[in-house]
Amino acid sequence: MQISQIEHLGIATPSIEQAIPYYENVLGLKLLGIEEVADQKVRTAFFKIGEVKLELLEPTCPESTIAKFIEKNGGRGGIHHIAFKTDDVAACLEDAKAKGVTLIDEKPRKGAEGLNIAFLHPKSTMSVLTEICEDPNEK
Repeated sequence: MQISQIEHLGIATPSIEQAIPYYENVLGLKLLGIEEVADQKVRTAFFKIGEVKLELLEPTCPESTIAKFIEKNGGRGGIHHIAFKTDDVAACLEDAKAKGVTLIDEKPRKGAEGLNIAFLHPKSTMSVLTEICEDPNEK
């Protein structure tokens, strides 16, 4: 598995609008944009610090994985996942599966910012939901 860097940290929040002022006004980060990812039932907001981004995740419906995560965390949200950057998500999935890692995604799918993404199950990743990302525009 060829990982080049941490791509982003996913942070679940009940409200992007309520969270943005903290990241902008307290931490001094600049909002890169807000996007809805309909198939994942979330809205996202990205901030960049150095080479790493922070992704705020807000559920768009009660059935969303993020809504369930927030509910399990007392309605507060918190760190949801870590995403690693690679130049070949499919190869990383094959490698992880060969090493006995349980996959959530058997093949890459589209995520926020047009990235190709896939998730590894936290039961196989030391209880940390792990996302593998590639930017198809960098190929």
